[in-house]
Amino acid sequence: MSPGAAGSRPSVVLVPAQRWPRWVLNFQGRHGATALEVTSGDLFGAAADGSTFAASLPFAERYAGLPDAEAFAAACAAPEDWGVLLVRKGGFAMARVAGRTVVDSKVGQRHVQGRTKAGGQSQQRFARRRDNQARAAYEAAAGHAARILHGLSGPLVTGGDRAAVEEVLAGPPLDRLTVVGPWLAVPDPRRAVLDAAVLDACAVQVAVHNAS
Repeated sequence: MSPGAAGSRPSVVLVPAQRWPRWVLNFQGRHGATALEVTSGDLFGAAADGSTFAASLPFAERYAGLPDAEAFAAACAAPEDWGVLLVRKGGFAMARVAGRTVVDSKVGQRHVQGRTKAGGQSQQRFARRRDNQARAAYEAAAGHAARILHGLSGPLVTGGDRAAVEEVLAGPPLDRLTVVGPWLAVPDPRRAVLDAAVLDACAVQVAVHNAS
């Protein structure tokens, strides 16, 4: 059985663990009888119409249980010590989490000017000022992250802007953290965005191939 059997590029969805058994039932309702199989730490499903899915446990864990939706959902346990880091230009949000409970967090914004249509020396000065503002924002985010995530024993889930996240995590002690998927494509980080990101990090990651 192959998750790419349907041939098309998969769509990726995040499904809360408590909804996973119902999601599998709905998949069968749409695509017909579905055979389940555990392969390489994931749960694969192949439906009668040729559609497939590949489900992964959160936090890069490997599944070694029965090919059963209920058992797979029960294996979606959150670590006792893990974190979330979201960064975009001018904004950041982070949390330290125990299981599914946020024990420490920080959300902040820094002003970073937008792009300009001006040319010549004015554009160059503007670009330098904008880069300096972005660098100051990343340094602020890194400072808060070093405090909140210090000594983190579990994984870190990240999202926002990839270059911004890489900048924040570039130096010690943050460069020693273990970053795992899923990558969270979020808007400007705010409290509500951070709360949603914590839930998404705990969800089942599903790559779905719908038969054409």
